[in-house]
Amino acid sequence: MALRRQVFAAGSWGAEWHPDFVPREGELVMRQHWASSGLANTDLDMLLKQHRVQKIVLIGMKANTCVDTTARFGQELGYHVTLIRDAIGAFNWDEMRATFDINAPAYAHAVLTTDEFLTMLGKRTHEMTP
Repeated sequence: MALRRQVFAAGSWGAEWHPDFVPREGELVMRQHWASSGLANTDLDMLLKQHRVQKIVLIGMKANTCVDTTARFGQELGYHVTLIRDAIGAFNWDEMRATFDINAPAYAHAVLTTDEFLTMLGKRTHEMTP
């Protein structure tokens, strides 16, 4: 069953960059991870710490595996973790409920919608402008 659900397998649609998220020149790109966590067995934690990043915002696929595992690992490493509820997908609503209603309260500092996050981000940007 796990083999059939390799959403991000090399050569599949899931392994391609979405056009809105193609890395720009000079942006950091971590090396491929082995399983569910974007932090375990990768250089992401090192890259984030080198750039003094303390907060991570997670979107993507799949709510109850990759997103959940990366968020948990991130919180254990000391990051402030935010999940963007309407920018995270899964194969069914039970997987979404498990992540947002059961698991996230144990590790996420915030669970926001895209609009809530952009509003918050806009307020912070405006506050920083002289």
